[in-house]
Amino acid sequence: MEKWNYFNYFTEIEEYFWKKRGAHLLVSPLDWAIMETWQKAGVPLEAALKGIDRAFEAYQRSRRGAGKPLKSLAYCTDAVLDAAEEAQEAAAGAQPANGAKAAEPFAREELQKYMERNVKLLEKAGAQCEKTQAEVAGVLERVAGSLRESLTLLEVPGNLDLEDLERRMTILDDKVHATLLSNASEELLLKIRREVDSQLSAYRRKMKAAQLALVEKQYLQKRLLDEYRLPRLSLYYLS
Repeated sequence: MEKWNYFNYFTEIEEYFWKKRGAHLLVSPLDWAIMETWQKAGVPLEAALKGIDRAFEAYQRSRRGAGKPLKSLAYCTDAVLDAAEEAQEAAAGAQPANGAKAAEPFAREELQKYMERNVKLLEKAGAQCEKTQAEVAGVLERVAGSLRESLTLLEVPGNLDLEDLERRMTILDDKVHATLLSNASEELLLKIRREVDSQLSAYRRKMKAAQLALVEKQYLQKRLLDEYRLPRLSLYYLS
């Protein structure tokens, strides 16, 4: 994400969707999975919000929009991706930014608290599954150790290299996801698959196969983290 100017990517979209829908309701696991596919695809925040606007306008003009609220971000996917393509085309002709260093977007104390909290959650989850899933416990312990070591980067003088820190967090996230997927029971995976199939049934015709595959993957990852009570480590979840 350019210049790392909004780590509140998910909460910004969530709150905007609440306002458009006119109800302060919890965003579903499916909606979170959809937001994560946008973030991983590099969809700028501004493009996501513009696409949501367009989707609501189209929905209100449709027969389904008569007196019925738009329930899921899944309806907005095409409009958001179109807005992202437009933003990319517009950026292609823009002048490169000067070399001035931007101020860090948040205090290091805030980042330290976030990382320390995640270390504790990893350690707690590892201890809880030590007797039943030793492999999972071992990976979570090692990831917690790596995250604790990364805290020393916050002590380096000068501007913090947030992009490199995010790369480290993404690698650790990937290790956790791979471990949970390979060790989860077939019953749990089947339960989650049924959940996502049920929630996506109304939107499959609106979404392309590649989009559906990404949403299903992100949904599965989120639900496995929920089952083990584990956090995301990426800096995008700092808020």
